[in-house]
Amino acid sequence: MDTTTPPFAPVPAARYVHGYSPRESRRLGDQADTLAQLLHAGTIYPAGSRVLELGCGVGAQTGHLLRSSPGAQIVAVDQSEESLAQARIHVASIAPEALVEWHRADVFDLPFADAEFDHVFVCFVLEHLADPRRALAGLRRVLRPGGTITVIEGDHGSVVFHPDSAYARAVIDCQIRLQAAAGGNALLGRQLQPLLADAGYDGVAVRPLTVYADQTRPGWVDGFTRNTFVAMVESVRDNALAAALITPADWDRGIADLHRTTHDGTFHYTFYKAVAVNQPAGPVRPPRLS
Repeated sequence: MDTTTPPFAPVPAARYVHGYSPRESRRLGDQADTLAQLLHAGTIYPAGSRVLELGCGVGAQTGHLLRSSPGAQIVAVDQSEESLAQARIHVASIAPEALVEWHRADVFDLPFADAEFDHVFVCFVLEHLADPRRALAGLRRVLRPGGTITVIEGDHGSVVFHPDSAYARAVIDCQIRLQAAAGGNALLGRQLQPLLADAGYDGVAVRPLTVYADQTRPGWVDGFTRNTFVAMVESVRDNALAAALITPADWDRGIADLHRTTHDGTFHYTFYKAVAVNQPAGPVRPPRLS
């Protein structure tokens, strides 16, 4: 079951570089399911606690939050009504009895009372914002003193693969440049600690979470390398060619070389998971990262 806020004035859409196609929705689901154990380990919210999930998208992460914290009250927010509709359907299919509040809202204009939430969860959202520090600072208003924020982001600069290929690196760079042009930052993972500290959070603790895929790990090869990362890069082909960032021949060679890593190579990527506390100034013990 779910509860939904009544309609209100439309919120201007941000530029999401990956688009809102059915293929992208499937990719987000594959990504969430493949990475669930890696990313959600240790993220368990107490029963009765009120948790804000910012940028819930199609509900791919919402389902995993519900599985790990079935007694928590999840409030899911996104700016896209289409994504929220998909999220409601997805969550209803996997957890029909879950009580989730769905809100269409802008990250910089959240319709919630001060200190309304015990915890905030933000996954793969800040990389798409032009001012992530401002977003983090604004979240402190709705997070109670002593409440925690969990932020997870990737970093495309962390990619390492074999066989190495300048063409493959070029297509990845196209995605990074297009995301920057859209106002985002595909290299944001490495910045989480200073971003959270500058936004006024205490006890910031960051942990790198690495994905390594080779032929002995077919689940990672298929779920992450092929269906998450390479699929994400492939989605920006038309925009990369339209912007003359690369030639069609070089693009095709780069994608082919990325796919080669799934057959006889290796692939490595690092995510960063940060936990911090919204607390007045003073010494704070860093939160545990399980």
